[in-house]
Amino acid sequence: RSRWQWLVAELDGAVVGYADGSQHRERASYRWSVEVSAYVSPDHHRQGIGRALYDVLLAELADKGFCNAFAGIPLPNEASVKLHTSMGFEPIGTFQSVGWKFGRWHDVAWFQRKLRDRPPAD
Repeated sequence: RSRWQWLVAELDGAVVGYADGSQHRERASYRWSVEVSAYVSPDHHRQGIGRALYDVLLAELADKGFCNAFAGIPLPNEASVKLHTSMGFEPIGTFQSVGWKFGRWHDVAWFQRKLRDRPPAD
């Protein structure tokens, strides 16, 4: 069974969004932390797709034993910040000029959400 998780949202046979959970850091001490992201097509914003994807994704990652989820959001991105905070993520800091997108540098805000208190017993 894979440690990582990928979900796709389809509407009328077309992909309208996705969410994934992947490795946060390579070192073994970080194995119970996961980095998550979600994308919804601009034509399908504000329809609950991102929330539905994250509801399933975060539950499945917790079931796999992950304890903390982290999300990096290139700024500005008010919609993504609202989605993450509505899903229980809390801001934990901002990396300055770290993300190159659309021909310029962007700050990336980092958010964290606890998924469970402890990893599963080894």
